Amino acid sequence: MNIDDINLPDVLAEVQAAFARYEDALVNNKVEVLDELFWNSPTTLRYGATENLYGYDEIRAFRASRPSQGLARELLATVITTYGRDFATANCEFRREGAARTGRQSQTWMRTPEGWRVVSAHVSLLG
Repeated sequence: MNIDDINLPDVLAEVQAAFARYEDALVNNKVEVLDELFWNSPTTLRYGATENLYGYDEIRAFRASRPSQGLARELLATVITTYGRDFATANCEFRREGAARTGRQSQTWMRTPEGWRVVSAHVSLLG
């Protein structure tokens, strides 16, 4: 890969759209969309603020049982970077509605035959 393959405009636009769709699904508790956007694989993982989830099935079970209140948040900063045509990272800082603490979210996205999917995610809160 060379530097010219980073943030190809068409690929960046695709990942930005996938990330926006994920964000909308997250704050509006659209569980079916969240399930769709995680890669259905035992190697997919999500480290949350209070949970470590290994494999698509654990992530899906978590989403199904998660309370639907208190999901609204404001994105403070978002950085999406694509590497070639099939791999990307998305990182953001956020603040939940009514909360003083900020959080961070990191996602690794991969192009699959079904479209862009999250293969790894991490969420944490600052102090």
